[in-house]
Amino acid sequence: MIDFEEELKKFHPSLEVEDAEEAIYNEDLTDMADILIKIVEKAAKESEE
Repeated sequence: MIDFEEELKKFHPSLEVEDAEEAIYNEDLTDMADILIKIVEKAAKESEE
């Protein structure tokens, strides 16, 4: 039978996953909120002209 406690002691997270996580968090990604802000700013600037 598998001893889960013993198996958990052997577990080490993959370095590849940690590296990917860091790269994702450090990446400046544009999301929908950023796009909407740009649209509103553009519309406000055009209405001033």
